[in-house]
Amino acid sequence: MGGVTAVSSQDSSFAHLIDGRRKWYNNRRLIALNAWIMLLLITSSTNGYDGSMMNGLQSLPQWESAFNNPSGSKLGLLNAIQNIGALAGYPFAPYMSDGIGRRKTVFFGATIMCIATAIQTASQSVGMFIGARFLIGFGVTFAANAAPMLVTEISYPTYRAPLTSLYNSLWYSGSIIAAWTTYGTFKINSTWAWRMPSLLQGIPSVLQFVLILFAPESPRWLIRNGREAEALKTLAYYHADGNEQDPLVLYEFEEIRAAIEYDHTVASNVGWKSLIATPGNRKRMRIIVALAFFSQWSGNGLVSYYLTKVFNEIGITSSGTQLLINGILQIWNLGWAVFAAFMVNKLGRRFLFLLSASLMTLFYMAQAICFAEYAEHGHPAAGHAVIAFIFLFYAAYDVAFTPLIVSYTVEILPYNIRAKGFNVFNFVISLALIFNQYVNPIALDALSWKYYIVYVCWLAFEFVFLWFFLIETKNRTLEETAALFDGDDALDQIANRAEGAHEVYEDGSLEKKSFSGDNEVSRA
Repeated sequence: MGGVTAVSSQDSSFAHLIDGRRKWYNNRRLIALNAWIMLLLITSSTNGYDGSMMNGLQSLPQWESAFNNPSGSKLGLLNAIQNIGALAGYPFAPYMSDGIGRRKTVFFGATIMCIATAIQTASQSVGMFIGARFLIGFGVTFAANAAPMLVTEISYPTYRAPLTSLYNSLWYSGSIIAAWTTYGTFKINSTWAWRMPSLLQGIPSVLQFVLILFAPESPRWLIRNGREAEALKTLAYYHADGNEQDPLVLYEFEEIRAAIEYDHTVASNVGWKSLIATPGNRKRMRIIVALAFFSQWSGNGLVSYYLTKVFNEIGITSSGTQLLINGILQIWNLGWAVFAAFMVNKLGRRFLFLLSASLMTLFYMAQAICFAEYAEHGHPAAGHAVIAFIFLFYAAYDVAFTPLIVSYTVEILPYNIRAKGFNVFNFVISLALIFNQYVNPIALDALSWKYYIVYVCWLAFEFVFLWFFLIETKNRTLEETAALFDGDDALDQIANRAEGAHEVYEDGSLEKKSFSGDNEVSRA
């Protein structure tokens, strides 16, 4: 597939069915729906909080003295154990999301997280703290598998892309809160200096534990499990003020049914092998695996995990200055990521990804040049220029890779493999993180500024890959987006089935169509 977009027109198939008067700020049902979605989005904030909190705790003498100044392999285990816990949860998370539903899977993950943060806060030994960290990683895997899928599956069509894109963008919100929390508790002259941030980590999980079972379940999951009446009622309640005869609701309902039935006809196997069983699925997995690696291997790993080391290399050694720059950088990142999330429908996924890759290559090259200038001649201005280009690099990264990697992944996967495909995406990210944690510091020590040249070449490769393989998906429903990879026949069958429901509605034969016994997928 070449470097042209695969979307045929700018007009979305459902645009004529949208009630222009129904906005997120003036419709009570949409306000309620978006409130439930915010409850799901904080799962990502929890992840961001965790990583930043652990960095902050290592700066607290109260934490170090409580656990006998951990160092070497013990400190490495304290940092890595959360990721190990996440790896332990990966084999089970998609089966729970598909088996018991998205809501209950989030509830299960939140329950484990509540227990884990309580143990972490009450820890009396390194072993107890490590065990709690493992449970945190294990629990968040389940919530992080189900939450973004539920967001994209219940969102109002015109808000689906920006809301799902906000999921990963809000990682920085958790990171910022944790950084300032550990800074604020620094002066507490007891173990509560580290117990307080640990306790606050559990707040999002407590909210999910208490509220998530009252949230709407995915209409896709309900239809897949034979609960069509509930699915129609859910769509109608939140998307049309309870009107089950609304044209948009009928269109969505029939399209979901058609897509799920089509998946059954072409791929009855829903095991792991199904991820590569068809040409369309292989195209999806090629993009998903690439995006997972790109999200961690774009040079951002150097700044994310070894910013202090980079600062020291360019002569910025004051810990106060380093903390201040890092704090401002997190706020900068959040601002750009949220901005891009709200621009995704206007600018498109493909444009944002290509813009991001091209600008990252340019700014990383500029970092390498300034880094080399400082290393060779020691000019302070060159060191300061590196900082400026780090900020510009992250703005480029945040316009696509922060908001879109999760939303694009879940939208291009059809329902029957969405949970497993998204799980593979998360697993590949974990593998890429291991590379960042162990290879980057060794390479930076050995090559210094020359290591940046490796990433410049890699970023150029990313741009070429994205140009040839990334498909534009804007202005499509979730089902139509997923079907883009299966060819025009699949797209036509699903779209025609949904459009047929709308036409029958206009003819006044709604009830006959909506729950007729004939569930055959329309053939183009």
